[in-house]
Amino acid sequence: MAANPLPHLSSGKVREIYDAGDDRLLMVTSDRMSAFDVVMAEPIPNKGRVLTAMSAFWFEQFADIVGGHLLSTDLADVPYDDPDPDLAGRIMLCRKADMLSIECIVRGYLTGSAWKEYRTSGTMHGTALPEGLLESSQLPEPVFTPSTKAEVGDHDENVSFEQAVDIVGRELAEKARDVSIELYRRGSEWAAERGIIIADTKFELGLIDGELILADEVLTPDSSRFWAAEHWAPGSTPPSFDKQPLRDHLEATGWGKTPPPPALPDDIVAATSARYVDAYERVTGRTFADWPGVQ
Repeated sequence: MAANPLPHLSSGKVREIYDAGDDRLLMVTSDRMSAFDVVMAEPIPNKGRVLTAMSAFWFEQFADIVGGHLLSTDLADVPYDDPDPDLAGRIMLCRKADMLSIECIVRGYLTGSAWKEYRTSGTMHGTALPEGLLESSQLPEPVFTPSTKAEVGDHDENVSFEQAVDIVGRELAEKARDVSIELYRRGSEWAAERGIIIADTKFELGLIDGELILADEVLTPDSSRFWAAEHWAPGSTPPSFDKQPLRDHLEATGWGKTPPPPALPDDIVAATSARYVDAYERVTGRTFADWPGVQ
């Protein structure tokens, strides 16, 4: 079996990116799992396929809002002979794009860093919010809250919309804001009908031939905060739909959240994998066993 002969461009916590020629990229989504910004030693079976399948689903759903960079998830379209069968279901052949230098974050609920800021100053990204909101309260309207893209090893920095304008220009910032909010509205309404709250999410937008496009992963449990609707109530943080068994286990060990992480028991690995699959099936209404590469 031939190894991947494509030039390797970069590695992330989860993805490997290769130059596929003809202004294309091959993105391979692994089963690596991170928690508290640390990559675990044990992979989570089928996690990469869930992220790929869910992103492909949303690219289809959003095609009337904004174009996407996805060309194919079919292993037969990989541009070399005899690809590793394990790549089935975890590859995205994509068009190259000039990515915006801001993270396009949309928040529908007051949680995470936004809650911390509101609790301190009554604002979110410097903008005043109504008084009396509780942790995990639904915001009156979805809000675009951009951040910078951190260099390796650094953390993204929340910025105001006007700061985003300074970074990418007003026309592009306004277009990115409007598209991101519409994507969030459509996706969160779809998920809510299926019992899942998307509290917030991060979109990756870029330009191809001057046209704004959607890229990378879309509304997955890794790029978004998923809550089971039956567990949500203002005043507390609902359990994370995907990583909660893993997070609970790590917290219980007393681990200091710095590498190396503790070993994960088999039951925690299995429970986490099941959460990802459940999220995919609940959101899409599709059977995960039908996705390529799933055994």
